[in-house]
Amino acid sequence: MSAHFGSLQAALREGLPVSTLRVVIPIPSPITVAIAATVERYPVHRIYCVGRNYAEHVQEMGGDVERTPPVFFTKPADAVLADGADFPYPPRSQDVQPEVELVIAIGQGGANIAVDAALSHIYGYAIGNDWTRRDLQTTAKRGGAPWDLAKGFDHSAAVGAIYPVGSIGHPCRGLIRLEVNGVERQRGDLSAMIWSVPAIIAELSTYVTLVPGDLIFTGTPAGVTSVVPGDQIECHIEGLGTLSSRVVERQ
Repeated sequence: MSAHFGSLQAALREGLPVSTLRVVIPIPSPITVAIAATVERYPVHRIYCVGRNYAEHVQEMGGDVERTPPVFFTKPADAVLADGADFPYPPRSQDVQPEVELVIAIGQGGANIAVDAALSHIYGYAIGNDWTRRDLQTTAKRGGAPWDLAKGFDHSAAVGAIYPVGSIGHPCRGLIRLEVNGVERQRGDLSAMIWSVPAIIAELSTYVTLVPGDLIFTGTPAGVTSVVPGDQIECHIEGLGTLSSRVVERQ
């Protein structure tokens, strides 16, 4: 039996297989991220990001380091850029900056998650690069406008392979750094995060119901810098390996 639904999500809620749907355009391919040392993939549902989570970076951006609730913003799932893939320099920006971050991969959903239960909701961790059009973000901030086009553009969420909790535990300290053409630009320690991983999950889950497949970028240390086509970017987090991207001209 086939049916015509207004959205793929509505059809799936009805329990119908995708093959039975009569859709008016091709169904997009699922967005997935590699699982370290396996052929399995992690399907991405949504991407949340935390701003202002390292004190030195807050100061670098001209903000107040007083501990206030974290700033959350989002990127579309199809902004994912795989490890080793080229990063096309985005249009309408002259100041594009990479930001190395620890990424949480949610494995168990929930709302209003307690801090002391938050770690049980995590599938694993990965390295992320929160690509940012800094000039567009600065203009948006000054005008009180949203950051969407500064943060949620094509290829703006680079993510390395996810390491399951069973293989690495829950990293709460360790070196996090970023290199441009072999020169270190960002350096910090995961222990310097203002909001810990459990606190981030607990707070975010008071705004939205988290579900398996959600990724959370947890913020970046100080030292952000602009890049240009031709630059090679290497992101490192202790225990999670390296995430690489080469900046190229947009075609």
